[in-house]
Amino acid sequence: MEFTTQHFIALAPMLITTITTVVVMLAIAWKRNHSQTFLLSTVGLNLALLSLLPALKVAPLAVTSLITIDKFACLYMAIMLVATLACVTLAHAYLGEGSKGFPGNREELYLLLLMSALGGLVLVSANHLAGLFIGLELLSVPVYGLVAYAFFNKRSLEAGIKYMVLSAAGSAFLLFGMALLYADAGSLSFDQIGKALATTSMPSLVAQLGLGMMLVGLAFKLSLVPFHLWTPDVYEGAPAPVAAFLATASKVAVFAVVVRLFMLSPAASSGVLSTVLAVIAVASILIGNLLALTQSNLKRLLGYSSIAHFGYLVIALVASKGLALEAMGVYLVTYVITSLGAFGVITLMSSPYGGRDADALYEYRGLFWRRPYLTAVLTVMMLSLAGIPLTAGFIGKFYIIATGVESHLWWLVGALVIGSAIGVYYYLRVMVTLYLVEPNLRRHDAPLKWEQRTGGVMLLAIAILAFVLGVYPQPLLELVQQAGLQLIG
Repeated sequence: MEFTTQHFIALAPMLITTITTVVVMLAIAWKRNHSQTFLLSTVGLNLALLSLLPALKVAPLAVTSLITIDKFACLYMAIMLVATLACVTLAHAYLGEGSKGFPGNREELYLLLLMSALGGLVLVSANHLAGLFIGLELLSVPVYGLVAYAFFNKRSLEAGIKYMVLSAAGSAFLLFGMALLYADAGSLSFDQIGKALATTSMPSLVAQLGLGMMLVGLAFKLSLVPFHLWTPDVYEGAPAPVAAFLATASKVAVFAVVVRLFMLSPAASSGVLSTVLAVIAVASILIGNLLALTQSNLKRLLGYSSIAHFGYLVIALVASKGLALEAMGVYLVTYVITSLGAFGVITLMSSPYGGRDADALYEYRGLFWRRPYLTAVLTVMMLSLAGIPLTAGFIGKFYIIATGVESHLWWLVGALVIGSAIGVYYYLRVMVTLYLVEPNLRRHDAPLKWEQRTGGVMLLAIAILAFVLGVYPQPLLELVQQAGLQLIG
């Protein structure tokens, strides 16, 4: 196979992210400078984002047998890079400067974030099981270090160890499932597996077992019930910017590859597997929402709510025809925006690093009187997560319901409606807390330095975006429609 200029243009986002990672590594080795490392990381990520425009011109292109760059991959790469950029900006505010901020080395956090983002970029463009595994491991391994980054904090260390052990178990299931699929289909490419499964009306027992085991490995990464047990503890223990990265970028990448796998081999999501996915969806929606009701810790609440949100997404995956692809794209974009906003507020409340994150619900009592802007952002995010009209979350939910109705999945639509009704309650509880008057009312705001301001400006931009997309979602819908056609074709 010969590499032409087109191949390099198609690979530009990955190549630029790789070069950024190496440059950041060398810069840290040469001189430790927090601001410099941050600047290098943001410049590299912005260049990678810009390089998607020429990559779109040459798409669809099978770069190697492992990776295909098409419009679908470009859309999800863009979501990945934007989410990583937001997490890097938040991390800079969170770690703080000088002796007041984070007591350990600060610079390596950016390095790990960049490596993990690179894994995500490989993952969303994988069309081969080997590409899927390489991407998934490159995404997950740096996250072990990220979650345990504040290792002198007992919670953080515990979360890191927990995530590592359980993630390794998930990866083992995934590998075993791949081996069984290969034994049945005789190929590791998604297309070939699809064709091999489609030859018979029902996939063989070995293929079904292989798909089932792969589903266990991937459901772990997406924290779907019953593989969700790590989520609340890891979200609570991880530093706030890392929890944001875990909730957005890492999950989006895994979900994108699941969509590609199931869409390219429709037989994979038929029969028994479709029933299993439907059961997982209902369980995730109900258990995620019911457990979120009892939480008094904001990070744990968002952890349980993310389980429910991915339960909603699985409904579109079960439908997998008609509007399904659009629905998944729209929902993922709205979910990423709102999750970044919610975790961003927790990050700015906790920064610069002051030991434990400000994630207990009582710390947010009367926030409106101290930080009106942060309150406004968190209010919009909570409304959007609840799926209230005029916010981005409503558009996503609407699409998922439309997909369920179109495919006559009444049970799943019923679970979604019940889950959303429960969700409204605990999201409103958080909102009400923000506006309560605290016993010793302080009406002045804390002084903000520029690095926190950058984070604050980005949060305001996210909140405005969540509102604008809720009122005028047309550009987003067009973007997702264009990205979807390629895939099925």
